[in-house]
Amino acid sequence: MYARAVTVASGVADAACPIASEPGPGGAQESIPSHRDLGVERRTVGGIDPGQWDALVAANPWATPFSAAAFQRAWWDAYGANAHDETLIVLDRAAPEAGPVAILPLMRRHAVEPRDQVVHTALRHGHEAPLTPVPAQASTLFMGASYHADYATLLAAPADLVDASRAIAAYLAGHESGPGTAPATPSDLAAWDVIDLRRLRCGDPAGDALVAAFQALAPDRGWAVTVEREDVCPVATIPDDADFDGFLATLDKKERHEIRRKVRRAEGEGEVRLTYAANPLAELDDFIDLHQARWGADGLFPPTEGGDQSRRFIRRLFELFGPEGPVRLTFLSVGERRIGAGVHLEVPDGFLYYNAGVDPGASSLSPGVLLVAAYVRLAISQGRHRLDFLRGDEGYKYQWGAVDEPIRRLLVRRQGPDA
Repeated sequence: MYARAVTVASGVADAACPIASEPGPGGAQESIPSHRDLGVERRTVGGIDPGQWDALVAANPWATPFSAAAFQRAWWDAYGANAHDETLIVLDRAAPEAGPVAILPLMRRHAVEPRDQVVHTALRHGHEAPLTPVPAQASTLFMGASYHADYATLLAAPADLVDASRAIAAYLAGHESGPGTAPATPSDLAAWDVIDLRRLRCGDPAGDALVAAFQALAPDRGWAVTVEREDVCPVATIPDDADFDGFLATLDKKERHEIRRKVRRAEGEGEVRLTYAANPLAELDDFIDLHQARWGADGLFPPTEGGDQSRRFIRRLFELFGPEGPVRLTFLSVGERRIGAGVHLEVPDGFLYYNAGVDPGASSLSPGVLLVAAYVRLAISQGRHRLDFLRGDEGYKYQWGAVDEPIRRLLVRRQGPDA
């Protein structure tokens, strides 16, 4: 399922992604010759105006709520002790007062940090893809919040992606580690050994621009630039004008029969309802209880320091996005019994199915199937056409006709005797 890692060279296609039959949102953009003098500066996420940040999110058709200022700030509020904020902004030096031309959220850490076992939590369940390994003690730059974000991108208008990517690659070239590396100042980027940018969606022009920018510098810098498929995000598509039965008709006969049988059995016990939490902050503990009931010590919220971080993260998401934001909490009930809960992110064309918990004592009612079925019905009622199950190839996702949409990893490594 996972493509072999390939070292990108001039004229070699990116084997990490399938060839698209048509451009995705925003389409491919030609590089517009720039006469601007672009500069790059390190900033913390908290040091960037959220209005300017989200304006760049809105300008990139491939950006999702994972790139929003609220999501990134929630992550640092909860997990700030786990990494070092190395976010970069690109400015037009002729008009710095206009705000950032682009933002690349970055964090730096070693692949293995001393406190990893103390703060470890799991967000996804499944297996990890076989990826090119990185030395455990390498100082590595990752996309910001990428432990808990399923998609990432460079925040910029499509016409600025190429120039911004070139400016960022040139800036990072001046901060790679090695003999004679100058110590970082508080306002400067620390030295890096590896750049490991994940969660880049196939088809996203930002990924192409970043690959090309690093590739252009690779021969002179002695870098190995590798692109590989990181994971897949299975997505179920609801046909236009389809009701729930019309959607089920698109599924495999066996799966369709099983879903209908389980839904009818539950409906025999009482009305099946999926309702938005009236006050998500007040009801988060109920979601956490259901999540813990399902996953226990393997879930997000064990009674550990890492579990405390997870609780703070989920709470900060709702606080920072606010009641009108895209992050939503729902509860599934059969009759008067609450048997499941889900946290999802709403985007114009569908839902990002982020996390869920169910009551194991209600297994005879198939709460997992009921929860997804309820999300499909909710999407249809709102005129939405995609249910994105996000990272991981767990089997239940394909029961709903989900089709893999790959995400890729851009890896830049120093080579040579001092690497």
